[in-house]
Amino acid sequence: MISMTCHNLDFGRRLLDFVAVGSSSNTSIERHSAKNYGKTIPNVSSKIYGARKMFYCRQNITRTRVFSTKTSEALLDGVGTAPVLDLNKKHRSPISLANLFEAVADDLQTLNQNLQSIVGAENPVLMSAAEQIFGAGGKRMRPALVFLVSRATAELVGLKDLTTKHRRLAEIIEMIHTASLIHDDVLDESDMRRDSRFETAANVTAGKETIHQLYGTRVAVLAGDFMFAQSSWHLANLENLEVIKLISQVIKDFASGEIKQASSLFDCDLELEEYLLKSYYKTASLIAASTKGAAIFSGVDRSVTEQMYEFGKNLGLSFQVVDDILDFTQSAEQLGKPAGSDLAKGNLTAPVIFALEKELKLREIIESEFCETGSLDEAIEFVKICGGIERAQELAKEKADLAIKNLQCLPQSTYRLALENMVMFNLDRID
Repeated sequence: MISMTCHNLDFGRRLLDFVAVGSSSNTSIERHSAKNYGKTIPNVSSKIYGARKMFYCRQNITRTRVFSTKTSEALLDGVGTAPVLDLNKKHRSPISLANLFEAVADDLQTLNQNLQSIVGAENPVLMSAAEQIFGAGGKRMRPALVFLVSRATAELVGLKDLTTKHRRLAEIIEMIHTASLIHDDVLDESDMRRDSRFETAANVTAGKETIHQLYGTRVAVLAGDFMFAQSSWHLANLENLEVIKLISQVIKDFASGEIKQASSLFDCDLELEEYLLKSYYKTASLIAASTKGAAIFSGVDRSVTEQMYEFGKNLGLSFQVVDDILDFTQSAEQLGKPAGSDLAKGNLTAPVIFALEKELKLREIIESEFCETGSLDEAIEFVKICGGIERAQELAKEKADLAIKNLQCLPQSTYRLALENMVMFNLDRID
């Protein structure tokens, strides 16, 4: 078995470098011992982001830029100005979901046509399951990211079109993501599948029955396994060792995330850093690998591929925090599941972790595992009145701000603008 180390992770001794936040993505981040990090690393809070003073200037008729009056280390080092987009919704026009991926619409159409055939027709049951999975199209956020980063980075090196490897990478990423969803539904015993990412209160689509509900748990597990195996075969045929290691690590991270979550249920001593690590494993790892892999196949400098990795990581973390906020702020109809369902299962997310800092009674309720009638509703109310939602919103914005900065290495283009819009559209879900 090949020994692999995840990018920016040393599982034996060190903690992720993304647990710290600041005004500059170039800021050096001290690494802490995993044994002591819960005591030595302060909770990520909104103080840095919230305290930053900003003013706006009109760059052109369609773009608005924001400049920080706080001097970052990058500026002190002479790297140059570090403008970032205005993340405040009231200062910009709403972003249309229908137009979000317009720049790569043709690429996504081709991908949709290829997905069913790439799974293969060896087994009629698995093929039927594949048709159920891929037939509805879906949001295809991850392959869209691959296409957008591929085209944005291709412009740096003069590539006129995407390569076959770019397109196959997008297909592999979507297969891995779908396989993980099938297994997640089995673990969660979910009867309906609806990918809530990129959904807003005004744009909620009906769910569809899960694979295990239609075909049984055995077929669902096998379908997920088959899709993981098929994606691994196509991944090996890309014949790029760096990308193979990168994507293979993602599959390991999925399992690590599930184990980490299962081992910390109802644990009120869970630190924010541990929550972010779990969120990286379950969500951000695949997105970061997608964006970095796309840049690698464009043949750009390593500095750019690293920035694309950081972009995917920060975007993925922001996504997860937003999803965890929506678990408290949206209705059961909007979520496709009962509000507060993560909390009910003992899965403590950012809003709960922040609220626990202010309300001891909340700890008592959670540690009792909601044994009393009405205790879950009481806990949800504590999360709301103790500022847990607001602080989580600020955390999501901090990660979004970092993601926008990671895109500054790319030339101005339709594709970079679409990537920026993706970051902002995610924040619109909680505004």
